[in-house]
Amino acid sequence: MEVLIVPTPDDVADLAASVVVDALPTSRPPVLGLATGSSPLGLYRRLGEAAAAGHLRVQDASGVALDEYVGLAGGHPESYRTVLEREVCDVVGLDRARLFVPDGTGADLEALIAAARRHEERIVALGGVDVQILGIGANGHLGFNEPGSALSSRTRVKRLSDRTRADNARFFASPEDVPTHCITQGLGTILSARSLVLVATGAAKATAVAAALEGPLTASCPASVLQWHADAVVVLDEDAAAMLANRAYYDASAAGLRLPG
Repeated sequence: MEVLIVPTPDDVADLAASVVVDALPTSRPPVLGLATGSSPLGLYRRLGEAAAAGHLRVQDASGVALDEYVGLAGGHPESYRTVLEREVCDVVGLDRARLFVPDGTGADLEALIAAARRHEERIVALGGVDVQILGIGANGHLGFNEPGSALSSRTRVKRLSDRTRADNARFFASPEDVPTHCITQGLGTILSARSLVLVATGAAKATAVAAALEGPLTASCPASVLQWHADAVVVLDEDAAAMLANRAYYDASAAGLRLPG
């Protein structure tokens, strides 16, 4: 795991976009794993600039969503399909027909379980995710894998925690409008991506970031599974990195390998 710390959220967006572009394949159509939320918005804008400049191939790329709310009607402004169409397809240039999001509109649990299975199968059919973009919840959730999620879990239906619903209430007219359930890629599904790039900014994420990067590998902090991945890059601003105990080492490591002599 590589931890890169830069001064501001704008710097996080710049650096994370560079990491993503460098990690995506150029010899075949890339598959990009997409997170929602405020953390990756700057990153997506930078990817749009890279695509416009010809540094990122998006014409035949595919995008795979991490998760989706259950129970929001098609076209709802806060459904993650709508959000990703607005924030990724329209910004980066990804073809909407190649954006794959779990279907959270099923009428019953059986239909939702089938939708989760189809999303997992779609990822396999695409050949797997090349780079999975991630944020982190204030309670350490990854995707919508809340504390207590199995570390080997696959795409499934989950209940959202009260903390997550409260954090997301700002996007809805009232707290009661926030969905109670979701379909989310599991932690095992996320770990199947070839590369992971997590971005976090702001002091509100500092406790979760420290637990994920320096605490034990535990279901109590789902984002700690990043420690288990062979190619994970974490890009933080100063506020999000404020509680890291090993900050000096991360900075030295990011400066590069300098052998004595």
